[in-house]
Amino acid sequence: MASPAPLPPAEADPGARLVLAEHLLACESAVACARAVVEWLARRHGAPAACVGPGDGPGASVCLASEGLTGAQQAALARAWDAPGSPLATFRTRPGARWLAPDALEGAAMPGGFFAVPLGRPGATAAALLMVGLPGPAVPEDVAWVASSAGPHLARQLASDARAPRRPEPDRLLRRVINAVSDPVLLTDTDGTLLFANGRAEALLVAGPDASPGRTRAVELNQRLFRETLAQGGTSVHRREVPLVDPLEGMDLLFELVTTPVLAPDGPSVVVSVLRNLTDLGRATQALGESYRQLRATEREARSERHRLDRVLDSVADPIILTDPAGGMVMMNDPAERLFAWPQVHVQGPEAEGAADEATLRRVRANDALFASFLANLLGPVNAGVSRWKSQLTLDDPATGSPVPMEAMANKVLGDGGELTGIVTVFHDRTEVLERARLLERVKEVSSELEARVQSATAELAEQNEKLRRQAIQLEQASAAKSQFLANMSHEFRTPLNAILGYTNMLLQGVSGEMTPPQRRNLTRIDSNGRHLLEVINEILDITRIEAGRMPLHLSDFGIPELLQEVMAEMDPIIARSKLTVDTRLDEALPGVWSDRQKVKQIVLNLLSNALKFTHEGGVHIAAEYQNATGTVAISVKDTGIGIDVSNQEKIFEDFQQVDSSPTRAYGGTGLGLSICRRLAAMLGGRVSLQSAPGQGSTFTLHFPRRARRT
Repeated sequence: MASPAPLPPAEADPGARLVLAEHLLACESAVACARAVVEWLARRHGAPAACVGPGDGPGASVCLASEGLTGAQQAALARAWDAPGSPLATFRTRPGARWLAPDALEGAAMPGGFFAVPLGRPGATAAALLMVGLPGPAVPEDVAWVASSAGPHLARQLASDARAPRRPEPDRLLRRVINAVSDPVLLTDTDGTLLFANGRAEALLVAGPDASPGRTRAVELNQRLFRETLAQGGTSVHRREVPLVDPLEGMDLLFELVTTPVLAPDGPSVVVSVLRNLTDLGRATQALGESYRQLRATEREARSERHRLDRVLDSVADPIILTDPAGGMVMMNDPAERLFAWPQVHVQGPEAEGAADEATLRRVRANDALFASFLANLLGPVNAGVSRWKSQLTLDDPATGSPVPMEAMANKVLGDGGELTGIVTVFHDRTEVLERARLLERVKEVSSELEARVQSATAELAEQNEKLRRQAIQLEQASAAKSQFLANMSHEFRTPLNAILGYTNMLLQGVSGEMTPPQRRNLTRIDSNGRHLLEVINEILDITRIEAGRMPLHLSDFGIPELLQEVMAEMDPIIARSKLTVDTRLDEALPGVWSDRQKVKQIVLNLLSNALKFTHEGGVHIAAEYQNATGTVAISVKDTGIGIDVSNQEKIFEDFQQVDSSPTRAYGGTGLGLSICRRLAAMLGGRVSLQSAPGQGSTFTLHFPRRARRT
């Protein structure tokens, strides 16, 4: 049966007693009632306490609840309650509390002795026995009050529990916990027949007799897809994506199916399945990829437009010059280069050639001066509101020195805000008088066409810039949505998972009594898999906090030797199972450091865990040294494992990436460990380097400054 919420600390007599009384009224079983009394007294007096009562079989007694006692002590108390001649056996018929010395019971001694108080209805045989480890001889007032208040209630609960038929269905508290999980959870046999499902799973895979035809078809499709995916799992823990249909809205959903075979108490094998909704994550990933592809396409279009503009300018026969708002030349086409570009001077011998080169330079300078004077008319304050200026210029041909009559036309190029961004100047040769009319018309045509093209190119560039700005905003929003989604989901996963791990740990500690070896083995598997899942969720939450900039630095002074000792102590069980040789070598001149101790420890733990994971024989060597020239500390983890190819050495530091990312990979993991290590090292002002080759092991080294700077 379900138990009420945990009791608060009992700090004041009236309030604490009232809370306990209300708690006892809410209890629905003798075990819950006994646990409430024992916990209240243990917290009240800071002493061990226990409650012994009748067990399942005739004449059998069990420890209903205890605090501060070992399993052996609980068993000794339960035996003493039924053993003939035992000091505790007399309490069944003799009313009143008594104090017993520490050695009164063999194997169940409490330091300083303990009080034994019968619990039950007044004038009737004791239904249970309460024991509190307190020095005597006077019975504390709290103990006497608890016995008088809880005794009749506990007797009724024991009688009710004895009459109630035993049901094979799961405990109601466990049902409430499973129904509180936000993910669909199912219990099926090996053929996929549904045995138990929480509310989320029933919404996807169960249709009642009064369900609509559409919902019934959707549920049948989901059941078929689920069974097919379940059949591919085999007899081990398995993960696979399965597409399902929302029976209410008809939308396509994508789930990750995690199946775990479990041996039921009655013998047959059953399968525990958990479905994790990946629909929103897949859509966000697809949208992010589409935005990235659009950004790359926009960049290519912008480069293409620039090349097109260059080809347009070079295709024009008249000289064209693009200048900045100050009059400096930015770009010119080939005809303009022949008039205004400084030629290459080649002195090869005769003085005549040197004189000719000097004359060419003088003509180019003269053309530049005329052009600058021409632009001054357009840029001067008198013509501030004028966007176009036209004038007649006579330039010199730099190669021959012959005059070239030109008609120059300058146009201002304005930005979106009306600011001056440049000036386009077009020169027209007026040498051929006979073709003046035709050439004049051509110049107008070219000028108009060029103006339209320049304006069109400017407008297109502005439009592309706006697109880039919007896409950048969309990318930021998508990244923020992804981080928020991961943070929320990690929190939602971790809250019920901590509850599951807590109850599993309580059961493993024997809070509800001794368990059979199969039960303990199954609970150990649940605890191990739950903690592995909690590590995965914590990694996702860490990477999300780092991306969001919410991972703070806590700087302090600490020593590297002490830190490595802690790492070795925490990894000792894994090292023992791996049967590998793990040794350390520390630099004698290794100084203390000022940095974030927890983050350095997290990085070293991750590197050592990876080394043990991917090393099958040989050993792991940890070294730490101080590089005085750079003021940095280097901690390296070298293994004799499988090694990493050069092509994959950068890939493994990316988010969710592994050397082998296939569903059939030999090594598990989320692919976030090394990514988190690199980001944490960057926060410390350092880096993580790698030296490896296939079959020759790997060496990961953390480099970080001895004194970190707070950012």
